[in-house]
Amino acid sequence: MSTYPLLLEPEELQPLLSDDNLLIIDQGKLDVFLNAHVPGAIHLDFKDLQLGKKPTPGALPSLDQLSIVFSNIGLTLDKHVVVYDDEGGGWAGRLIWALDAIGHTRYSYLNGGIHAWLQAGLATDQGPQEAVKSDYTVAELDLRYELNKAQILERIGQDDFAIWDARSAKEYSGEKVISARGGHIPGAVNYEWTLGMDTVRGLRINNLEEFDTLLNSLGLTKDKEIATHCQTHHRSGFTYLVGKILGRNMKAYAGSWAEWGNDETTPVTTGIQA
Repeated sequence: MSTYPLLLEPEELQPLLSDDNLLIIDQGKLDVFLNAHVPGAIHLDFKDLQLGKKPTPGALPSLDQLSIVFSNIGLTLDKHVVVYDDEGGGWAGRLIWALDAIGHTRYSYLNGGIHAWLQAGLATDQGPQEAVKSDYTVAELDLRYELNKAQILERIGQDDFAIWDARSAKEYSGEKVISARGGHIPGAVNYEWTLGMDTVRGLRINNLEEFDTLLNSLGLTKDKEIATHCQTHHRSGFTYLVGKILGRNMKAYAGSWAEWGNDETTPVTTGIQA
């Protein structure tokens, strides 16, 4: 079986497109996909991997639904999945978390997605792309890649634990309120997801060495278990992905602020980051 690095540049992926073991998944908007996508890529609607119900709309759907989704896109145990989107990695990173959860850890992220691919001047396909369906069964989830509300409540304040809040600074401070309450989880550090993308370089991830230094300065170090969240675990798909690329012990809090901010019993802190 072919093995490829977690982070692939467009110029690295292009000569690999003839590999039959590749399954390329586009998580961007459908109209963007129909206009231009990486040759051979299959489109996957992000809604298919969301529970979509309160209090945790950003959680994964049922095992049966996951089995249907991954069968419909043609996933098999031998496939190496390459994921990308049209927004710099939020949905793609969330798909990588979903793959972790179902135990399929053979995957790569196309750095910058379709924007970087086009910037590199590489050929694209247009129109729909039919998948060769498979019979993929998700029998259970690997819970090592997530933390739930109760686990986070237990871990708050522990030296070997950190929380990366990927929302905007105004959401974090409580100035912008989307759930019943605004603010942030006590002790969480805020670094908005879009700050981690290079808009000049086709939304590729910022310089990795500098990003690593930044995370260390925020206390998001390799010796800690790091829970990341946003409002519904979409934006924090990017931070989950970047953390993995930079060797962090990442966990997704899929309930995110939709759950935490709507629960009157959870502790909330307001104000700007210290």
